[in-house]
Amino acid sequence: MDRTRFFVRVAAIYALIGAFMGSHMAGGGGLQLSAIHAHILVVGWLSLFAFGIYYRVFSIPKDSKLSIVHVWSSFIGVFGLTVGMWLYYTQPIEGMRAFNTVFFIVGGTVLLIAFVVFAIMVFVHGKAISEDPTS
Repeated sequence: MDRTRFFVRVAAIYALIGAFMGSHMAGGGGLQLSAIHAHILVVGWLSLFAFGIYYRVFSIPKDSKLSIVHVWSSFIGVFGLTVGMWLYYTQPIEGMRAFNTVFFIVGGTVLLIAFVVFAIMVFVHGKAISEDPTS
C-alpha cells in the first residue's frame, strides 16, 4: 500500500466534508456542529495529510509493523472519533445513546493509540529523520 497516497486521498475527503459542513453552518446561521466540523478538519484533514507527508519525506520501511499499526489505527480512529462525535452530539436515532457514547469513546481511544504509535515510530525510525540527507 502507498501510505502517502492513502493518507492524502483520505485527508482530501475529510477536507471536503469539513469545508461543506462549515459552508452549511455559515449559510444556515447555526453553529451546533462546530465542534464536529473542527475535529473533521483537524484530525481528518490536517493530521492525515501530515502523516501522508511524513511517509513521503522520511524513509520509513513499508514492512514496519509500527507503520502498519499507525496507518490503520489512524484511519479507523479518525473515522470513529468524527462519526462517533456526530452520533453523540446529534443522537439521530432514538434509544442509541449508549451505543453512540461507546462509538465516540472507542474512536477517540483508537485515534489516541495512533498518535502514541506515531510518536514511538518517530523515535524507533529516528535515523531516517534528519536534515542531512546522507545520514
